[in-house]
Amino acid sequence: MQNAPHDRVPDNTRDASHDALSYDASSHDIYGDFDAHADRLREECGVFGIFGHPDAAAITALGLHALQHRGQEAAGIVSFDGKRFHSERRLGLVGDTFSRRDVIDRLPGNSAVGHVRYSTTGETILRNVQPLFAELEGGGFAIGHNGNLTNGLSLRRHLIREGAMMQSTSDTEVILHLVARANRNRFVDRFIDGLRQLEGAYAFVGLTNKKLVGARDPLGIRPLVIGKLDGCPILASETCALDIIGAQYVRDVENGEVVVFDEDGAQSHKPFPPIAARPCIFEYIYFARPDSIVGGRHVYNVRKTMGAELARELPTAADVIVPVPDSGVPAAIGYAQESGIPYELGIIRNHYVGRTFIQPTQAIRDQGVRLKHSANRAVVAGKRIILVDDSIVRGTTSRKIVQMMRDAGAAEVHFRISSPPITHPDYYGIDTPDRDHLLAATHDLEGMRKFIGADSLAFLSVDGIYRAMGLPGRDNAKPQFTDHCFTGDYPTGLTDLGAEEGSPRQLSLLAEAI
Repeated sequence: MQNAPHDRVPDNTRDASHDALSYDASSHDIYGDFDAHADRLREECGVFGIFGHPDAAAITALGLHALQHRGQEAAGIVSFDGKRFHSERRLGLVGDTFSRRDVIDRLPGNSAVGHVRYSTTGETILRNVQPLFAELEGGGFAIGHNGNLTNGLSLRRHLIREGAMMQSTSDTEVILHLVARANRNRFVDRFIDGLRQLEGAYAFVGLTNKKLVGARDPLGIRPLVIGKLDGCPILASETCALDIIGAQYVRDVENGEVVVFDEDGAQSHKPFPPIAARPCIFEYIYFARPDSIVGGRHVYNVRKTMGAELARELPTAADVIVPVPDSGVPAAIGYAQESGIPYELGIIRNHYVGRTFIQPTQAIRDQGVRLKHSANRAVVAGKRIILVDDSIVRGTTSRKIVQMMRDAGAAEVHFRISSPPITHPDYYGIDTPDRDHLLAATHDLEGMRKFIGADSLAFLSVDGIYRAMGLPGRDNAKPQFTDHCFTGDYPTGLTDLGAEEGSPRQLSLLAEAI
C-alpha cells in the first residue's frame, strides 16, 4: 500500500502537534465535542463522489461543505485525471481549506470522491484522513467510509498476521486489504468479496481509474443516495449535498446494494441474501440535516412529528415552549403546535464561538455552556417553561441549561426529550459513552430528574418514535429501524466487543499492539 500520488501535506501539518493526536479537548467546542466525556452524541462521517464531470473536485468540495455536520475533524478529496490520482487531505473544516482555488487546482480530473471525518476508530492524524488510497493490481483505488465495522479489529489482526502492513489506524483500511487480496478478475467481484467479510454498518464511496462505486451494508444502517448533475452520477450521504450543487435526486442506494458507474452507464449488484432494511433511527432524531430526505422521509417533518407525539404522550401545563438550540428546534415547534403553548426562543445561541475557542482555566471551561447559549430573560422570567431537546447522553449539559433557566427567573422548568432514554452504547459509527456513563443506564427517571434539576422530566416512548415515522409501533419480531441505543437490540454481530480488556467504548484500533 502507498499514498496517492500528489498526496500533499500542507506545511502547517508537518508540525508534531498535527502529526500526532491533533486536538486537545480543552481547545475544542465548549461542550467538549471531542472529549471522551462529552455530553452530546458526536457526528458520524460524510461521503461524496461524482463521475465524469469537468469540475469534479470543486463540486465534491461543495458537497462536503453541505455534509460538514457529519464530521468536523478532517476532510479529504481524491480526484482522477485519466492518468493519475491526486489527493488533498486536511485536518479541520472543509471551508478552511477546500475553499481555496489553489487547493482545487491541485485536484484535476473529471471524477472525485470526498470525505468529512469524525473518527469513531483511529486517531485524529493526517494518515487516518479519508479517502484512503492504495495502488492495487489493475490500478488505484480510493475509498471513503461512513460507519463502523464491528469486526474491523479482528480483521485487522488477521491481516497483520498474514503480512499486511497497515498505514493507518482506521477500520476503513481493512477493506483496501481485503479487495487487494481477493482472488477475482473483475474489480467489482473483488470489492464484493471484501464486503462479504465485513460486519457492522457501512456506506462506502470509492473511485478507481474507471469506476465510481458505492455500497451500503445489508441492513442499510448508514445512508447513501444517488444523484445526477449534468448527466453525471453522484453518490452522497444525504440529499442536502445534492441540493447545494443543484443536482437531481435519483434514489437511495438500497440496503445490501453495490452500485457501479462507468463510461458504459450504471450497474446494480445485490450480493447479499434479501433482508429487511433497518436504517439507523438516529439519522432522523439527530444526525441528518433537517433539510435532508432520508429513506423517503423529510427529516424536518419527522422531527416536528416527534415533538407533536411528545406533546400527545406527555401533556404538561406551561406558559412557553423553549427549544434547546439548535438540536431541539424542530421538535419544539411540533410540541408547541400540538399543545397550543406558545413557542419562544428562550435560549439564544452564539454561533460565533468556534471549535478552537481556548478556555485558559478550568473555571472558565466549566462556564462553557454560557459562552454558547444565553438565556433570553424577557421570555423566561416568571414563566413555567418546557425545554425541548432531542436527547440526553450524560446529562451534564442538560443540568447546566436547567440552571441557566432558573437563574433567568423561570418559575418552573420541565424538560422534554423527543426520543427515548439512551440506555445502550452504539457500535455503528456514533460515538456514545460506555454504558456506565449514560445517564439513563445508571439512573431511573426520578434519579435523572434530580440530576438535571428539572421540575419534571419525560421522554418520548419507543412506540412514539415509530408513530412519528408513520408506523403503528415497534414490532418486537421485526423492528423496522436500528434502535439499539434505546432497546439494546443490536442487529448485527459485535465481534470486536470485548476484544480488548475492558470492552472499549468504541471498537477502537488504538490499543492494537503489532
